[in-house]
Amino acid sequence: MERDQWSQFKLRVNINAPADKVYNSWATPGGLEKWFLRKALFRDKAGKAKSEDTPIEQGDTYEWYWHGYPDSVVEKGTVLKANGKDLFSFTFSMKCPVTINMYEEAGELIVQLVESGLPLDDDTAMKHFVGDSRGWIFYLANLKSVLEGGLDLRNKRMELTNVITA
Repeated sequence: MERDQWSQFKLRVNINAPADKVYNSWATPGGLEKWFLRKALFRDKAGKAKSEDTPIEQGDTYEWYWHGYPDSVVEKGTVLKANGKDLFSFTFSMKCPVTINMYEEAGELIVQLVESGLPLDDDTAMKHFVGDSRGWIFYLANLKSVLEGGLDLRNKRMELTNVITA
């Protein structure tokens, strides 16, 4: 495999839910907390905190906290794009951009996630590529589960560690 093939990955999932509901699951703090995060804190460009149902916009910054991890495990980043309909992008681990696109294919709504700009040095390439893609696979499956049937698959217990659901 050529080295630059490790610089990004693309994941897709079909979700049987209205497009606006799927988009809001990514683009509101409360939406993210239903399937992805324990706590999603967003601030606008002026530094004002956003409420759980306030749409996230380009330039907003975030702090994300996961179930199963203490508050010392936090991801901080910036929203790169948010068009209010079918495109949402943000910086993620190591400031790599993650882009969410939604579109119809074969009569179904597809959610596509692309994480790009992954490091290619020997020390982090595999760890980052494999670690991030593994996490996103679970969370995309959980998004589908929550939106289609209401079942949240996340581990919410701090005393359970090294499980695929956190």
